[in-house]
Amino acid sequence: MTDVGMTDFAVVVFREDDSWETELLPVALTEDLAGFVHALRQQPGIGGTIGLAAVGDDFFIAIRVLGDEVMVFLSDVTASVEWPLARQVLDYLDIPVPEDEELDQVLPVGDMSIFADLGLDEMELGALSGDLDLYPDEMLLSIAGRLGFGHSFERAIDSIG
Repeated sequence: MTDVGMTDFAVVVFREDDSWETELLPVALTEDLAGFVHALRQQPGIGGTIGLAAVGDDFFIAIRVLGDEVMVFLSDVTASVEWPLARQVLDYLDIPVPEDEELDQVLPVGDMSIFADLGLDEMELGALSGDLDLYPDEMLLSIAGRLGFGHSFERAIDSIG
């Protein structure tokens, strides 16, 4: 089991009236996919809710709940070898945990078009998640900015610790 540290966080993002709101969720949700999805379902939002979680310096996940539909994106499939949340995402997506010989490159998995209707296409999301010069929190900040809730996201993350 990996220790949850200062770089771990989970947030819910939703539209209220005409603005985006971002709220921190319990950090324990960075280890529990079912609990994370449940927390997102509790927050009604115009156009559903978005959940973003960064775990360590290794990966992030994005979840989008639209009615009964749940879309899930994992920034790096190799994280599933060490991290419970990443492993749960692969189980949810019915993708096997990679073998040792498959661990030499960062590959995103899941719904690459999770944010396409909000202006972030599959190519951009793939490029961001594969940028080895960025930490997961920086990738998520960039995604938040492109989707229009960068300031709200940054305020929520700045309130950590």
